[in-house]
Amino acid sequence: MNIQKLRALIPVLVIVVIAVGFGLNSGVGTLSAVGWGDISLLCPLGALSTMLASKMLVPRALVSLVLAIIAILILGRAFCAWICPVPFVGNLRDAFTPKSKRTDAAGTSKAAASSAKPSIVEANDAAADSSVTATVATTAVTTSAARDASAAITLSAEELASLKSCSGGCSSCSSKRETIDTRHFVLGGALLSAAIFGFPVFCLICPIGLTFATVLLVMLLFGGGDVTWSVVLVPLLLLAEVVFFRKWCSKICPLSAFMSLVAKGNKTFKPTVDPSKCLESTKGVSCGKCSQVCHVGINPRHPDLGAAASECSKCRACVDNCPGHAISMPFLPKKQAPQAQFNQVIQLNAKPVTDVAAAEAAADVAACEAAQETK
Repeated sequence: MNIQKLRALIPVLVIVVIAVGFGLNSGVGTLSAVGWGDISLLCPLGALSTMLASKMLVPRALVSLVLAIIAILILGRAFCAWICPVPFVGNLRDAFTPKSKRTDAAGTSKAAASSAKPSIVEANDAAADSSVTATVATTAVTTSAARDASAAITLSAEELASLKSCSGGCSSCSSKRETIDTRHFVLGGALLSAAIFGFPVFCLICPIGLTFATVLLVMLLFGGGDVTWSVVLVPLLLLAEVVFFRKWCSKICPLSAFMSLVAKGNKTFKPTVDPSKCLESTKGVSCGKCSQVCHVGINPRHPDLGAAASECSKCRACVDNCPGHAISMPFLPKKQAPQAQFNQVIQLNAKPVTDVAAAEAAADVAACEAAQETK
């Protein structure tokens, strides 16, 4: 089964299992509080908010928090891509939205992302923060690229020198990481409100909890004729959050903020690029497919040009869409010095692109895109 289809199916299965549990009165709770018998676990944000609200260390909440941190250190933000029901609800929203206006979980336009064709030379210019003094002609990675493949890609001596001195810590790269993350403010507000009001306030509007509350209320409505205002208010609140806050996952969600902070210590299952297979290294042409398909804005080929690695949700979109099959997600990736990565690109980009290399690269990308469309 296609990995992306499996990833879309798992949240549906989770909702179905929990709904069946509701119906049989023998469920395992919800994703907000899961358990069986005397064993129960809270979501990490709920556990932390509970302890702040009660002003004491609650053993069950503390154990839940510790286990969640261990899971995040091993799997990163995998929960966001594989289990969380919010992207699934967002897909339901997209079913009634024109294709040109659809957005992914990060709030990025899907149409813009699919049509964007970033250039490796442009990426290098941004990373080095240097002026372009050479004539740059890049070919769009489409089937028409073969006709324009004779254009050469060369870098000036000034660009090469500036790139050689870049080891990922220059001011132009680090400034991109210093942008304000609004999720951290929401996370702080959620924890502060719990401490002030004495109960987890955010849990009242959490879209994960609202999703399962909606499922339960609908079952009660049709199963027992239980008609209350909650049947109307809860689904409306969920729809308002998903429809009007399209960038919920990337700009608002405090749970994803908590996980991204903890995931800074994650060292496993990271997207790893094999330069011997990457089209930019082997053929010296522009691609950028991995950064285009990433829902959280990570650039696996040029990490300094995208979001931090701690934002990775392990969705494997970059792995499945790489035309050169150059990306993998090993349990413990081998370390490679940033300087070596840049030098590989520099040496290959300094050579003109041949007709054969550009044509082969365009064919690889076209074949990959055709394969993805048929899946």
